[in-house]
Amino acid sequence: MRAKNVWLVVIVWVMVGWSSCTGRFVVEKNNLRVTSPESIRGVYECALGNFGVPQYGGSMSGAVVYPKANQKGCKNFDDFEISFRSRVAGLPTFVLVDRGDCYFTLKAWNAQRAGAGTILVADNRPEQLITMDAPEDETSDADYLQNITIPSALVSRSLGSAIKTAIAHGEPVHISLDWREALPHPNDRVAYELWTNSNDECGSKCDAQIQFLKRFKGAAQILEKGGYTRFTPHYITWFCPEAFLASRQCKSQCINGGRYCAPDPEQDFSRGYNGKDVIIQNLRQACFFRVTNESGKPWLWWDYVTDFAIRCPMKEEKYNKKCADQVIQSLVGVDVKKIDKCIGDIEANTENPVLKEEQDAQVGKGPRGDVTILPTIVINNRQYRGKLQRSAVLKALCSGFRETTEPPICLTEVDIETNECLQNNGGCWEDKTTNITACRDTFRGRVCQCPIVQGVKFLGDGYTHCEASGALRCGINNGGCWKKTQMGKTYSACRDDHSKGCKCPPGFKGDGLKDCQDVNECEEKTACQCRGCKCKNTWGSYECSCSGNLLYIREHDICINKDARGDLSWGVIWIIIMGLGAAALGAYTVYKYRIRTYMDSEIRAIMAQYMPLDNHPNTQLSSQIEL
Repeated sequence: MRAKNVWLVVIVWVMVGWSSCTGRFVVEKNNLRVTSPESIRGVYECALGNFGVPQYGGSMSGAVVYPKANQKGCKNFDDFEISFRSRVAGLPTFVLVDRGDCYFTLKAWNAQRAGAGTILVADNRPEQLITMDAPEDETSDADYLQNITIPSALVSRSLGSAIKTAIAHGEPVHISLDWREALPHPNDRVAYELWTNSNDECGSKCDAQIQFLKRFKGAAQILEKGGYTRFTPHYITWFCPEAFLASRQCKSQCINGGRYCAPDPEQDFSRGYNGKDVIIQNLRQACFFRVTNESGKPWLWWDYVTDFAIRCPMKEEKYNKKCADQVIQSLVGVDVKKIDKCIGDIEANTENPVLKEEQDAQVGKGPRGDVTILPTIVINNRQYRGKLQRSAVLKALCSGFRETTEPPICLTEVDIETNECLQNNGGCWEDKTTNITACRDTFRGRVCQCPIVQGVKFLGDGYTHCEASGALRCGINNGGCWKKTQMGKTYSACRDDHSKGCKCPPGFKGDGLKDCQDVNECEEKTACQCRGCKCKNTWGSYECSCSGNLLYIREHDICINKDARGDLSWGVIWIIIMGLGAAALGAYTVYKYRIRTYMDSEIRAIMAQYMPLDNHPNTQLSSQIEL
């Protein structure tokens, strides 16, 4: 037993010493806004607890209560006849308790059982905020750890004192916790990591981790196959100090000459599996991911680790390579030889490239901080704080997307998201006739954004106005313009040749949007004003007639005799015929002239062969012809 304790001290010393020398632990913080009283109103920092269910992507407002008894929350509040249950339609109760005397988790569990919506723990010393975590040692009454569902936060001693003073003076304190920006969301794809362990003999934490892997597998694979996320599994390893390399403990818990170690699963070197077995299985799972990732199927990792946990448990003594290979072979398309090649020689006194990268990745870079807690989820380079539960983790992942880029799974599961467009259309613009709305549900709330429907883009502020634009806009609710059918005729104020706007058609007047009224051309004397014309107004047009044997010509607004129109037509025809005849005569005259000129030139050429010509060929030729 003494050797066991010494080895545990060594492992802790190596882990802590390595972390303090090369990295740092980052406390994940959140915004806490005090809305009243005026004396302490403002925004403060608080540290997220690593248990319970933080409302990632959401917010919560409530009234603060500081109990008169059991102020550290270490006992059941029912024993003091204290209840924090809110009345119907009342604000949730934020219970403020003092730090000390018991685990943070026990304080949260007691507050939750008494009906609290959130627990705030006031620090008892002037220091930087720390992360409240679940206890490491396992006790028989630790089952409540998995049942804590309320959010928790640690506040500074100064803020805790200010809240207590206000409550003591009879001033109600109201607080709002906002998790909407607790995680960054730089783009439309979320990168996340799961720092895990293949060990299944570490008590309730291992049991919770295995259950999480089984229940989260489906959602993880949907996100990965759809290209919404980029997932990477990681494994924490430790190294053996040089002074202990030759010890039996180091050799049984480490591989590659003491470079990569894992704690003994049962914390008992005399029985069961060793840390060496755990580190080998961790390496195999890491290599499995690398091989499947290279083949474009990284989501198979979830199938492997869940099947391995079911088929190869330590209790049944199947936690070995033979069982692992059987699981791998059951997954179509995965080459065991490639995985063995990735694992390499675990007995060689050299660095293993895969585990070396895992050790390097443990060191915090940027805002992430070191990874020292198992299991740990890192989302967009920020460590997740809260219960390892499917809905809680999925909420956190969904809050990592930019608004309007969330995958469908974030907007369809009732237990993780509320559709704010269902009530009063989210306060956005809506066309109830065609059921078109500018409200777009997002994981963190909603946005009012004019939509694109059937290729037609709507323009506007999204709150009070959206208008269809483009060439196809009249196909959707007539572009939002006026349209009416009467007496078998249909008129519309939407013009496809306009990118936007509405205009009443000819024969109507109005705004074109809600109303177009018929124009009475007869009364307004805009048509049928010729002598002898009779005007009759119709819907959208007019009718004009002439008395007697006269015919109305609409284009010229004139009445003419029907026979005169016929005579006029024949006159026009004769003029056309005469014009064509004159053109033909002119063409014939030109043709005769060109023929005669051509014949003269030919005659001169023939005569030049028989007699000399002077410098006046035309004159001489004429004389000879006369002889």
